Amino acid sequence: MTPNQTTSRRKFIKVSSAVLAASPLPLIADHHKKKKLYDISIAEWSLHKALFGKKMTNLDFPVISKKEFGISAVEYVNQFFKDKASDKKYLNELKKICDSEGVKSLLIMCDGEGKLGDPDKTKRATSVNNHKRWVEAAKHLGCHSIRVNASSGGSYEEQQKLAADGLGSLSEFAATHGLNVLVENHGGLSSNGAWLAGVMKTVNKKNCGTLPDFGNFRIGGGKTYDRYKGVKELMPFAKAVSAKSHDFDDKGNEIHTDYHKMMKIVIDAGYHGYVGVEYEGSKMGEFDGIKATKKLLESVRTKLA
Repeated sequence: MTPNQTTSRRKFIKVSSAVLAASPLPLIADHHKKKKLYDISIAEWSLHKALFGKKMTNLDFPVISKKEFGISAVEYVNQFFKDKASDKKYLNELKKICDSEGVKSLLIMCDGEGKLGDPDKTKRATSVNNHKRWVEAAKHLGCHSIRVNASSGGSYEEQQKLAADGLGSLSEFAATHGLNVLVENHGGLSSNGAWLAGVMKTVNKKNCGTLPDFGNFRIGGGKTYDRYKGVKELMPFAKAVSAKSHDFDDKGNEIHTDYHKMMKIVIDAGYHGYVGVEYEGSKMGEFDGIKATKKLLESVRTKLA
């Protein structure tokens, strides 16, 4: 090998080594940059005033979510298409809109279908049957879950047993469709984190879980349950999370819930799925409230990362 060839070879090795040593760093940086602690979705209830006021319809929801808020994952509320659960034409239209907008349907929040923990066995069975059509509708739309309530009656232990019975039956049906049944803390004993966690343990089914809501911890009689304690108790079973918001200070923080503290509880539980914006305030318009909540969730995500 000539002196010139030796020099050229050394330069090539030196340059190649430098490139190889440097190249993984940007790749790793880009990987971490793209990885998110959680994604952001939107609960349709955030727009309930506009929906009840006939300023928009359920079919408009995916479009508005994407174009107005830049949110590509939605959580429906059955009240806004109550008579369409079995209407395949309507569901196909809704699905087509979502597909054209690049919007993912996550779940349907179900209310007004009876008490899944009703003390009356016949009424409890009727409630379970009423929810089945929403399981089928959710499956049709490509959702992963329906959200239900665990209303009951009787003592603490009796309600736990009754709610578990109804939820267990519905979850068995949902399992045949590959769907989950999620319970939200939504008033009464369901807003007692320990009680609802006990219901989950009693049901003991992989597709029966919780949807912790940051703000729904009113247990009745003017009493409230500690929201941070409640969310921590419900997170081991969570398959969705609802970031309830009402009012903000001049720095953009929600004044009722410490989002940084709450989201740390969520992340520490190992949850990295969707966190749904659910604005329910009245001091600012729904659009502004949704944007403020999304901005706060994004800010907290950056800080926690």
